[in-house]
Amino acid sequence: MTTARLFVAGATGYTGRHLVEIARARDLEVVAHVRPDSARLDHWRARFEGMGATVDASPWTAEAITAALATHGPTHVFGLLGTTRARAGQGLGSAVPETYEAVDYGLTAMLIDAAALLTPQPRFVYLSAAGVSPHARNAYLAARARVEAKLAASGLTHVIARPGLITGDDRDEARTGERVGAVVMQGLSALGKVAGFGRALHRRYATMTGAQLAAGLLTCTLRSDGDGPEGRGRVLTLEAGTLHDAA
Repeated sequence: MTTARLFVAGATGYTGRHLVEIARARDLEVVAHVRPDSARLDHWRARFEGMGATVDASPWTAEAITAALATHGPTHVFGLLGTTRARAGQGLGSAVPETYEAVDYGLTAMLIDAAALLTPQPRFVYLSAAGVSPHARNAYLAARARVEAKLAASGLTHVIARPGLITGDDRDEARTGERVGAVVMQGLSALGKVAGFGRALHRRYATMTGAQLAAGLLTCTLRSDGDGPEGRGRVLTLEAGTLHDAA
């Protein structure tokens, strides 16, 4: 069996950094992508290389990302990219504006196109979000719905994860609104269980930490290897704080 080799785009994000750490703890080969204009490039290089991962700092251009994937030959490509409302409109220190359209859709679409050119093709793992649908009006959800549609049409074997709220004390950003939302959803879920309607709420919007999400995502992704044609596209949602195949 081919040894798993992971290419993690979004490795410095909350889920990405945990994924790199957990994958290396499982002795998997990992290439952690860090954008070359990151103000903390040296920090992330030292941190990831200290774990035994390879750091790739290719710029976000179609040519460079395509060349990077061709060089590393990953068996799995993780698209964990995303921006936040607080950073929307700010620059990345490059020609790419930090918006949902440019980052959440544009960079992930670039990564999908690059992965589709590889032979053999890797499994593409995309971190989406709960509530994504083709009819979403919210800009964040709409961008992710477009990514899901592109991935489905790409021909790549893939896994799409739609977790609920991701929270934890080790996040770089305060995200006060998200933490308040997590507390509210936990309360609604508990109340719903008493009233008999909590299962759907908990399944769709349960909270988990970045480490829990990374571990569950990695386990579900590797377990899906060898599923055959029926495993070409999987969608994972939350139930009781664990990722499961969507009903």
